[in-house]
Amino acid sequence: MSKFPTRISAARRNAEALLSRSKTQESTLKLEQERERDAIGEKTARLRALRLAKEEADREAAASAPAPRKRATRRKES
Repeated sequence: MSKFPTRISAARRNAEALLSRSKTQESTLKLEQERERDAIGEKTARLRALRLAKEEADREAAASAPAPRKRATRRKES
């Protein structure tokens, strides 16, 4: 019976090592996902700022542009 406790202890060590690696991989994955989320947030904010600046420039250009002249319409007489 002296081998039985050794097997349990070896199995326990293997299980704990596997659990430790799993936790390390999980924390690395979570950190990577958080970085990606932050990058997407920064990109979205940058694109929003660019879009708002373009819309403002378009509004200013439309306000300063002269109004288009209307064409005189001719009626057909039959």
